[in-house]
Amino acid sequence: MCDPRVERRQSTRAQCLDTPTLSDAALLPPGIQLTDTLEQMQQGTLMRKVKSKSWKKQRYFKLQEDCMTIWYQSKRTGKTESAFSISDVETVREGHQSEVLQSVAEEFPPERCFTIVFYGRRGNLDLIAGSAEEAQCWIQGLRQLIEVATTMDQREKIDQWIRDWFQKADKNKDGRMNFKEVQRLLKMMNVDMNEDHALRLFQDADKSESGTLEGEEFVLFYKALTQREEVLSLFQEFSEDGKKLTLLELVDFLREEQLEDEGTEELAMELIDKYEPSETARARHVLSADGFLMYLCSVEGSIFNPQHRALWQDMSQPLCHYFISSSHNTYLIEDQIRGHSSIEGYIRALKRGCRCLEVDCWDGPNGEPMVYHGHTFTSKIPFREVVSTLGKYAFKTSDYPVILSLENHCSMEQQEVVAQQLKDILGEQLLTATIDGHVPTQLPSPEELKHKILLKAKKIGRLEDTLDGPGDEVPDVSDEDNGAEAEEERRRAKKDKETLAQALSDCVIYCKNVPFQGFQEARSHSRPSEISSLSEAKARKLIRDEGNEFVRHNAWQLTRIYPSGMRTDSSNYSPQEMWNVGCQIVALNFQTAGTEMDLCDGLFSQNGCCGYVLKPPFMRDKETLFNPSDPSSWEGPSPITLTIQVISGQQLPKVANSKEGAIIDPLVRVEVYGVPADQAHQETKYIENNGFNPRWDETLQFQLHVPELALIRFVVEDYDKTSRNDFVGQFTLAFANIKPGYRHIHLLSKDGTSIPPSSLFVHIRITEPPGPEQD
Repeated sequence: MCDPRVERRQSTRAQCLDTPTLSDAALLPPGIQLTDTLEQMQQGTLMRKVKSKSWKKQRYFKLQEDCMTIWYQSKRTGKTESAFSISDVETVREGHQSEVLQSVAEEFPPERCFTIVFYGRRGNLDLIAGSAEEAQCWIQGLRQLIEVATTMDQREKIDQWIRDWFQKADKNKDGRMNFKEVQRLLKMMNVDMNEDHALRLFQDADKSESGTLEGEEFVLFYKALTQREEVLSLFQEFSEDGKKLTLLELVDFLREEQLEDEGTEELAMELIDKYEPSETARARHVLSADGFLMYLCSVEGSIFNPQHRALWQDMSQPLCHYFISSSHNTYLIEDQIRGHSSIEGYIRALKRGCRCLEVDCWDGPNGEPMVYHGHTFTSKIPFREVVSTLGKYAFKTSDYPVILSLENHCSMEQQEVVAQQLKDILGEQLLTATIDGHVPTQLPSPEELKHKILLKAKKIGRLEDTLDGPGDEVPDVSDEDNGAEAEEERRRAKKDKETLAQALSDCVIYCKNVPFQGFQEARSHSRPSEISSLSEAKARKLIRDEGNEFVRHNAWQLTRIYPSGMRTDSSNYSPQEMWNVGCQIVALNFQTAGTEMDLCDGLFSQNGCCGYVLKPPFMRDKETLFNPSDPSSWEGPSPITLTIQVISGQQLPKVANSKEGAIIDPLVRVEVYGVPADQAHQETKYIENNGFNPRWDETLQFQLHVPELALIRFVVEDYDKTSRNDFVGQFTLAFANIKPGYRHIHLLSKDGTSIPPSSLFVHIRITEPPGPEQD
């Protein structure tokens, strides 16, 4: 998943960052000046928290002294109800920009209302301030703090993390910690440390011999605690004097270990300028051990190739040549039986780069079509609101086309309303004609369809009939059709005309829904502008029985796969087997976290998070012999070997809802998803009672026959011998985006959001099979 918090500030650090500072009373993060606005937020404000039209309760909101935490308490009981970190907040919306606040719009003016939106699947916080001035104070203050949180570099994030822990452990808030508080802190930080060793570190750091740690002393203690021996020994391996890496020594490391082969000297200079905390060292073009660690923890030291985070693929190929990020039942934010329908589902999906959204449309009261899951108890939202949301958010994350998959259950009258609302609200964004006015022989490219919304639905007749202008007659069938086929075509067109409004049909251009009647039938009679939807079970049968035909079909026409109707809990199927045969629109329930959504986020986190990923060349060829289940169909030499040395973990989070004082026993599992022959997983042993700095030093090895389709998922779990292991964190990426060498993997939560500074430190080696011998 694309998360702005993984971005790092690119500017050179002017001040020395050698040692984080905790000496100022407020423990303010860098980049924050205490303004009148922030001081007012620190004094606290009484506001209404709103959950529905009937649930509006007063809560006292207060920004903590660290300017990075907000807590709120009940006015009635005075008890702290909840707290959240600024780094969890994605954005603040002003006015009635949520369904909850829209429901109280008549009671409270928009200038007093705002919505705090969190990353991941956490629900929004809808608030009403006592006055417009108080609302503005919180809106502007929060936006200022969000800006600081999202632009923090790696060192600043770690500094902030230290501050958070210092505040949590400093129970009496006197800005100092005795040994008892430090012991409690270690437990909170996932460290089960020998008491004598902890006391020795404490006493070494207590330079003032006061029996407590304050400010800089706490930093010394933290540095001793987090000493990265594995990084230090690597540093010393390349450093002649063991104290610094000269420019040439750094170049050697980048070439030999990181396999950086282009512009290595310029890269080394850049890294020193960017990550060396000491001004003196920067001036001498050398890298200290601290600077070396900062580089390894940075974007450039990440396992994910930073060049592939940006748009790096050819976007000028036909639409069917791409995997397209796709959502199922987008309007739901819970299960399919009683779940809540919300425009928030569309906003969240679009912000994650989703490019195919689903809308189930039914007749509503007063001639207003409604969106909900039919024949269930899910709540309803007006179709008009969905379209307005789409118009507003469609191109905020990606410029490339959005496909609106319409499941139409409306009467003819309300279909006319649907068509009118699409045209009125979306205007120029809605594609209502082919891009060149001609019948397409192939689908246009994402590049040609930039900023366009395509409707996927049933259509009367064929696209060429629309281009000629619809008449009152049932469309003629082209001469090449004859006999029974021609009759069937006429019958279907006549039936469509009886149940479909012409105005809605005319909005369907490149994505006409057609029933799937076999690959042979599609080759003979289908058009590139037609698309079939298949259930996961039907798709699996075709993959099993006609794998190669399926790949060929997807080289020229779009296919959409949707979850089984039995998945009433909104669970997901594995998208990988569908991608293996080139299915482009593999629709998943974005509202449900788990391995399947990790794979989806992993595949689409590349290419600028634009929602389109180019399929490998052998899947774009209509005559390809490729069949994912048949090893004899794979071209190329013997498999690539992926060797992963899992070295260590850093500041792993505790398991959600774990008992106080419980320390995790972490293990790392590496899972490979790809063609059946590549599916594999291996895991390390578990490390007892250490989530803070576990060391595994274990090597796992995988053979990849079709690396172009492989996704690699790194999972950290808390080992439990009596029940299932608990999830701690994960990171998933396509094999094509892996950088070799010594790399950090920045872990994500179950929700796909970042959890700094939790990471894994690994060494990656990719061994290609030898080429044919030269004469």
